[in-house]
Amino acid sequence: MGDPAKPNPLTIISKTEPKQPKQRVEVELPDYLPARMLNEFVYCPRLFFYEWVEGIFAHSADTIEGELRHEKLETKSDPLPPPDHEAQIHSRSVTLSSETHRLIAKMDLIEGDSGTVVPVDYKKGSPRDTDDGPEAWAADRGQLCAQALILRDNGYKCDEAVAYYHATRQRVRIVIDDTLVAETLRAVQEARELALRGEIPAPLIDSPKCPRCSLVGICLPDETVLYESIPEALNDPQLALFAAGANGASSSSRNGDEPLRRLVPARDDLRPLYVTGHGLVVGKTGEVLQIKERKKPVQEVRVGEISQVNVFGNVQFTAAAVQGLCWAEKPIAHFSYGGWFYGLTQGLGLKNVFLRKQQFTLAEEPFFCLNVARELVAAKIRNQRTLLRRNHLEPPSIALSQLKRYAEAALNAEDLGELLGIEGNAARIYFANFTGLLKAESDGEREAPFNFEFTRRNRRPPTDPVNALLSFAYSLLAKDLTIICHSVGFDPFIGFYHQPRFGRPALALDLMEGFRPLVADSVVIGAINTGMVTRDDFIHVGPAVALTPKGRKGFLRAYEQRMDTLVTHPLFGYRVNYRRVLEIQTRLLARVVTGEVPRYVGFETR
Repeated sequence: MGDPAKPNPLTIISKTEPKQPKQRVEVELPDYLPARMLNEFVYCPRLFFYEWVEGIFAHSADTIEGELRHEKLETKSDPLPPPDHEAQIHSRSVTLSSETHRLIAKMDLIEGDSGTVVPVDYKKGSPRDTDDGPEAWAADRGQLCAQALILRDNGYKCDEAVAYYHATRQRVRIVIDDTLVAETLRAVQEARELALRGEIPAPLIDSPKCPRCSLVGICLPDETVLYESIPEALNDPQLALFAAGANGASSSSRNGDEPLRRLVPARDDLRPLYVTGHGLVVGKTGEVLQIKERKKPVQEVRVGEISQVNVFGNVQFTAAAVQGLCWAEKPIAHFSYGGWFYGLTQGLGLKNVFLRKQQFTLAEEPFFCLNVARELVAAKIRNQRTLLRRNHLEPPSIALSQLKRYAEAALNAEDLGELLGIEGNAARIYFANFTGLLKAESDGEREAPFNFEFTRRNRRPPTDPVNALLSFAYSLLAKDLTIICHSVGFDPFIGFYHQPRFGRPALALDLMEGFRPLVADSVVIGAINTGMVTRDDFIHVGPAVALTPKGRKGFLRAYEQRMDTLVTHPLFGYRVNYRRVLEIQTRLLARVVTGEVPRYVGFETR
C-alpha cells in the first residue's frame, strides 16, 4: 500500500460517531434504603449511584479512619431497651429498620430515658461554621433525620438528634421538625427514583466536595465534564491535541489556560512486587509476605505496601498467601521464566456487571468499534512519530512525513481491515528506522556473544536481544492493562479493535496500542542506551534469545522507572505517572462505553 493522500478534515467530521445513549443500569435494589446512603445522596447523587446502585466503593484515608472508629464503637454494642423502659438509655451500635419508610440504619449511639431518645452519629470532620455557631451539614441532617424516623416507627419518641464532629470535638443538635422531615422524605423518594431510572447523574462541576471524596479517582468529575465538551472538530487530526494546543496549555471547563484540578494522586503509594528466582516459596504470616529459598527467608514485604505480585518461572505459593492476596485484591501475575505472560490469580474484583454488559453489546456494533479503533491506531502512529523525532540519531524526514500521513489516514479508515493495513504500513516504517534510536556504546575490542543491532521485528520466539526486550516489555504492559481492565470493570478479553481469540486479552491490547511507543519501546531504548541491560545479559534458549536473571532484574527496574515517570496529560494539563495515565485512559473509555461522553481520545505526547 502506498502513502495515502491527505484526507479532507470535513470528510472525517462527517463520519463522527453519533452520541452513544447513556447506559441504563437495571438492578434489583434492596428493600431498605440505608440512612448512610441517604447521606451520600444529599452530599452527591453521583456518589450515591456508584455506591448503592453499582456497588462500587473505594477506601481513602478518611474512610479508613472512620471505619476504624466505628469498629471500636461496634465492640461496645448494647441492646436497646423497649420504648416503655423507664430507666436511662445508653445503647451503642444499634441496627433498626422502618417498614413505613423502608429505611434501615446502624446507629452509633442512642441516648435518652422514659421512651424519649436521641440518636448520636459520629463524624470525622468539622461542622459547618455559621454566624449562629456550628451547624450540621445538610447530608448529616438528612441521615440523622432518617434515624429519627426509624426510631419513631419503632415506638420511640424522638424530637432531636446529635452529630458529634471529631475534628472539633463538638456536639451539634438537630431539631427533627416537620420541615426537616419533609425534606428528608423528599430526598428518600428522589434517591429511589434515581436508582430506578438507572442513569448515572452528571458529575459535580468544580465542587469543593470532590477532592476529599474516596471515589474521585473512579468518578473523574472534572475530566468527565471536559470530555463531554470536546467539540466535533476534534476529528480533525490537526486538533487531536485539543486541550494541549501549541503552547501545552490545557483547556478546561474552568478558566482559560488554567489546567484541571489534579484530584487523583500523581503516583500510587503501592508498588508491584517481582519474584524472579527458581524454587522460591511465597508464604504469609499475619499481614506480611515471606519469600523463602530452601526454607530460609530471603525477603519480607507487607501486603498493604504492594499493588500486585509478579512471578517468573517455578515459584510456589502457600494457601495462606493466595487467600490473603485474593482477600486484599492484590492480583498475582504469572509469567514463564522467559517472560511470557500467561495468567492472573485474583479475588472477585469489581462485582458489578453493568459496564461489561454494555461492553459486550457495543463490541458487536461495527461503527462503534471502528471509531474507537481509529483513535487507538492514530494515537499509536503519532506517538511512534514523536519517538523517532525526539530520539533518532538523525530524524528521518521522509519517515516522519509518512507517519504523519498514516496517522491522518487512520482517522479516515473505512473499516477495520483498512485500519489494520494502515497500522501495518506505519509499523514497517517505524521499525525500519528503530535502529537509529539505539545508541549503546561499543565495548571496544572485546567480543560479545550478542549485539544490539536491529533489522526487523520478530517474535515467537525473538531471535535477537532487541526483539527479546520488545517482547518482554509488551508482555509487562499487557499484564498491567489486563489488571487495570479488571479493576475498572471491563472484560479484558472483549476488545473493539483486536478481535476475540482464545486466551488473548483483546481490550488490554486495544488500550496498549498508543502506549507501545511511549512505555514499552521507550523502556527498551532507555535500558540499552543507559546500560541497564548490556550485551552480556542474554542467553540462547534453542532458537530464541532470552534475558539472564541479572538482565531481567535490570530490565524490570527500567520498566518500573518508566511507569513511575511523570508526564503531562495532553487534555487535562496535570502531571501524573504513566501507570496512573493507563488507569485514567481506561476509565475514560468506560465513560464512552456507558454513553457519558461522546468519544474516546487517545493519549499522546508532543
